[in-house]
Amino acid sequence: MEQSMQAAYLPGNRKVELRTLPVPHPGHGEVLLRVKASTICGSDIRCIYHEHLGRGPERYQGVIAGHEPSGQIVEAGPGCRRFREADRVIVYHISGCGVCNDCRRGYMISCTNEKYRRAYGWQRDGGMAGYMIAEEKDLIALPNELSFADGAQVACGFGTVYEALEKIGINGNHSVLITGLGPVGLAAAALSRKLGARLIIGIDVVPERLHLAESLTLCDVVLKGGAENISQVRDLTSGQGVERAVECSANAAARAAAVRATRKWGKIAFVGEGGAVEFNPSPDLIHDQKTIYGSWVTSTWLMEELVERLVRWNLHPADIITHRFGLEKAEDAYALMASGKCGKVAICSDEELTLK
Repeated sequence: MEQSMQAAYLPGNRKVELRTLPVPHPGHGEVLLRVKASTICGSDIRCIYHEHLGRGPERYQGVIAGHEPSGQIVEAGPGCRRFREADRVIVYHISGCGVCNDCRRGYMISCTNEKYRRAYGWQRDGGMAGYMIAEEKDLIALPNELSFADGAQVACGFGTVYEALEKIGINGNHSVLITGLGPVGLAAAALSRKLGARLIIGIDVVPERLHLAESLTLCDVVLKGGAENISQVRDLTSGQGVERAVECSANAAARAAAVRATRKWGKIAFVGEGGAVEFNPSPDLIHDQKTIYGSWVTSTWLMEELVERLVRWNLHPADIITHRFGLEKAEDAYALMASGKCGKVAICSDEELTLK
């Protein structure tokens, strides 16, 4: 095994800094992973890449970037009880205290212990490196049927969407509106399809994303974002609106459209981070008996369930990866992701670079 590795840091100002570091060694209850794939999340762009704007859980503390990694264990530290050398794993990207109420439910994302809650790529070293240390309790087994790039997608984006869809419920009786067709919105469309949605409508303002959603047959109809979207959605649904909406854009107009284009008794999930929204509670929500769910990442047990279902459905999250880069080209990868003119962008090991 190598003695040194490259690692990417995000100093702000749209820069990526590569450093050469010694390969770390796992401590008690930890494993050392050879990182095989690590994808770039929109939250990295929003809160770290341009400028360090995050506060609280989103505060970047100058660590190795990347919170969507998957890889193979090359060394298991003392005290590990389930995973061992050569196991293929996904890293659930928040390491919680393990004993607060939220952690015991599997929702380390909501860990209430400020001293021990540390997210990979935010407050502790993440996956944009040749190797990384992860705690065994944060690992999800990656089946052989899924690639490491599939696993990286599960680590955040697909896991986050699966949580939201489970909250609002999707089945064959439902038409679904997805506002924002970035990687999270594309994941919402892919999962809605497998859950049986009868009509999937996607909205975005970026032509490349609309084309991708259409070319991958993730959406039945794609609409360019605009003031006419609500009437367009109603026209596509016999004047009633959709039964379910998933808001992934964090855009104020798109959020309002998601609420207003949902029919009576419908359910809406807000997933996109940041921004604001204005709507009129009585006509837009209360009188039509609608429900809005906020949804933040997912739990470890739902992530394990998702992995099992992906194999059953023969669904590969890596299909929405449009560009793959080696770590040495991390600066190009982040710049492309920041442009928005792509699907998902991944940093991959040599063997994952050539996979489709």
